[in-house]
Amino acid sequence: QVQLVESGGGLVQPGGSLRLSCTASENIFGRNLIRMTWHRQAPGKQRELVATINADGFTDYGAFVQGRFSISSDTAKSTVYLQMNSLKPEDTAVYYCNILSSPYEYWGQGTQVTVSS
Repeated sequence: QVQLVESGGGLVQPGGSLRLSCTASENIFGRNLIRMTWHRQAPGKQRELVATINADGFTDYGAFVQGRFSISSDTAKSTVYLQMNSLKPEDTAVYYCNILSSPYEYWGQGTQVTVSS
């Protein structure tokens, strides 16, 4: 069974940066790949979409990102990244990656990001 392993979370001060990684245990970045996304969920809030990268490279971001984050992928490494800059306390959440590779959808276990001084 395919597993997604996330890493890169942690504690960072406001204005700092983190790069999250999500690596698949098997190569699911082939011709059936549709899209890769990052989501986040803060305590007491609903999970929200942070960023999307389609198989053709098209990217899209939640309105709250405001140019601070960048999603990318490395198919050779079966990894999707989320570079986060200018982090704010309100970015504190558990971040999850999701990969849609037809006909299956995979979720990572989540990585905690805490932005605090």
